[in-house]
Amino acid sequence: MIEIKNVSFAYGEQPILKNISFSVGSSESVVVMGPSGSGKSTILRLILGLECPQSGEICVDGQNICHLKEKQKQDIRKKIGMVFQDGALFDSMSVWENVGFYLLEHTDLSIDEVGKKAVEMLGFVGLDANEIMDKLPEQLSGGMQRRVAIGRSLLSTAPKAMLYDEPTTGLDPQSTENVLELIAKLNNERQIATIVVTHQITDAIGFAKRFIVIVEGEIAFDGTLEELRDSKNLDVLQFLAPFRLSFNEVLKKEFFNYT
Repeated sequence: MIEIKNVSFAYGEQPILKNISFSVGSSESVVVMGPSGSGKSTILRLILGLECPQSGEICVDGQNICHLKEKQKQDIRKKIGMVFQDGALFDSMSVWENVGFYLLEHTDLSIDEVGKKAVEMLGFVGLDANEIMDKLPEQLSGGMQRRVAIGRSLLSTAPKAMLYDEPTTGLDPQSTENVLELIAKLNNERQIATIVVTHQITDAIGFAKRFIVIVEGEIAFDGTLEELRDSKNLDVLQFLAPFRLSFNEVLKKEFFNYT
């Protein structure tokens, strides 16, 4: 579904990504981790075609997104759902209007029809529509806002891929668990290609089968959880060091077993 081939990217004279390559299958779940400033979020921007690399290719569903005109890029983006760290909801719109925004703006469906679909989607993402549909985003908890944002992505595009940028940052443990359960549910039930960018390694362990570690713009590791645990790569060991205790505890007790 997504292929990144020998991609290098820089802002001006500052290199961000250095000749990275990896692909994500149509139902695969991949976590991209690494220190702050390592280029993780830039990868998501490249996949969306918001930036283009100085060298290499970004292919989505078989098409090099940087070789397309803007209208064609928009068509490709309809295959991708994106959930930002802060949810990126419209503050002045109600919850149901946020979820149904794409249908309200780009289809001929009536308000009642869009409202019904929004209610169904809120139920799918584990929220009580009757309780929150008329509220504003600021009246919801951070975890609920993230789930509303996921519902909006799903109802907007029926995506083949979902991209998440630090989806659990700033959330309490229960909200974190709810969001991670939903990400796993989408990947398992809808067979959606999934890329989660995070530095919260213990959050990622329960639902991902594959882990990529980016250090200073280069791929330091790409493999399974067991391979990550046993890696002797110095960059990987240094990245994992602050998390080692909790990392080992999660492995031992199988916390966050969402699969």
